[in-house]
Amino acid sequence: MSASLKLSVPQTENVVSVRTSSHRGFTPEELAAECVGKIISVSDTALPGIRDQARAFGKNMETLVASYMRQAIQSDRTTVFNAIVDAGHPQLAELIRRL
Repeated sequence: MSASLKLSVPQTENVVSVRTSSHRGFTPEELAAECVGKIISVSDTALPGIRDQARAFGKNMETLVASYMRQAIQSDRTTVFNAIVDAGHPQLAELIRRL
């Protein structure tokens, strides 16, 4: 018995995108905008009140997501700092903490 798989790919949407940065990683704000753009979308032809409200909500969500991402980064640095101190390298840990 053979099975076939059919996938439906939207022809009017960008399914794949590539973003790059030069000599750095992405900022929390850049990643938050990308994240929210994947979660919230509104058509340019939507009623103006609905469209404006959705876009304002998206901007608020970008701010919130970026804030939590900064907290996650700080928390991870604390974890790395403590692991390096526990491994006997307090000077290296201090350099990491200052990032």
